[in-house]
Amino acid sequence: MIEQVAIAFEHKDYETAAKLLKQLQKESPENPWVQYYLGRLHEVSEKRQDAEKIYRQLLLDTRNAKIVTLARQGLRRLQEMEQEERQRAISQATAQPNNTELGVLVLEPLTTEMKTEASRKFAQIMQLDPYTARLVLPSRGWRLYRTGQVGELKFYGKQLQQAGIPCFWATIAQIQQIQVYQVKYFQESTPQATIVCCNEANQLGSLSFDWSEVTAKVVGLLPIFEQVVDVDAHRKLEWKTQTQDYAHFCDLHLPGRRCILRLYDNGYEFQQGLEIIPQASQNTIRINWNNLSSWIDQQLPQVKIWSDFTHFADTTLDKTEMLGHIKSHIHLFRREQTNWDSAFHLYSGLVFIK
Repeated sequence: MIEQVAIAFEHKDYETAAKLLKQLQKESPENPWVQYYLGRLHEVSEKRQDAEKIYRQLLLDTRNAKIVTLARQGLRRLQEMEQEERQRAISQATAQPNNTELGVLVLEPLTTEMKTEASRKFAQIMQLDPYTARLVLPSRGWRLYRTGQVGELKFYGKQLQQAGIPCFWATIAQIQQIQVYQVKYFQESTPQATIVCCNEANQLGSLSFDWSEVTAKVVGLLPIFEQVVDVDAHRKLEWKTQTQDYAHFCDLHLPGRRCILRLYDNGYEFQQGLEIIPQASQNTIRINWNNLSSWIDQQLPQVKIWSDFTHFADTTLDKTEMLGHIKSHIHLFRREQTNWDSAFHLYSGLVFIK
């Protein structure tokens, strides 16, 4: 009867093949040829997961060289069909002009308990081995996973979300549309807060807002690099770039006004405006900054503080081409170009638009 099944498949008479297999399953359910043709029937019926399961089980259970070869060919066909469909879907996803914009796909953290099942699904969607997939999925903080055309990122992102893997995507254009004001100092705190600040054209002005308008506070440390003289293994002097200090940054988000208020320790004029810190002129910048940060927190007791920038930066700094499209709005003195500044603005911008 197996020969009759084979002939039915040759003639693409799947209805006859299905009837014969139904009978054979009752008579010889363990027969590897019955299992193989059942896999083929699932394959032509577009029940690909069922077909894949049978082919993989045959590779584990049978020693028949012919069946092993056929099962491998079946798996290869399934992979090729999946790849073709994926490419077709991506082409459709990027067909619209606004879907060709440069974007980023960000993975959100998972608990250890969720990771085992999530890594299996992630591996299947992104075509990775399970071990690599588990390493990629973050346990804490955001991970910038991929850059490219936002249509393609959206295609993958939706599949990941449907599989229960938290993620989101955004375009670089969305980040660039956010206005950034450099805060010089606070002039008033009640009934409204008033700041003296500079806009992107470096024009000085003031802005008043209600504390209730602030939806997020983003903090981060940006390294300050200096050239130093060091002694190498051969006791010769050499110049090296080392981190000498860190600049402290704090962004306040006002999404209703599509703007970010940006403060940093060396840019804030502690002796101007509202007296927040007593004897500011006699303190170090670090003491003044810590006092200012505490004061801001007191004004915003319910606002979430985003402080995991360094972890995010570790997954982002090597994306030089993408970061090159981001205007950082950070005015630290830099002897050499660095990706840290653009990475911080990207992190804050992603918090803003999410």
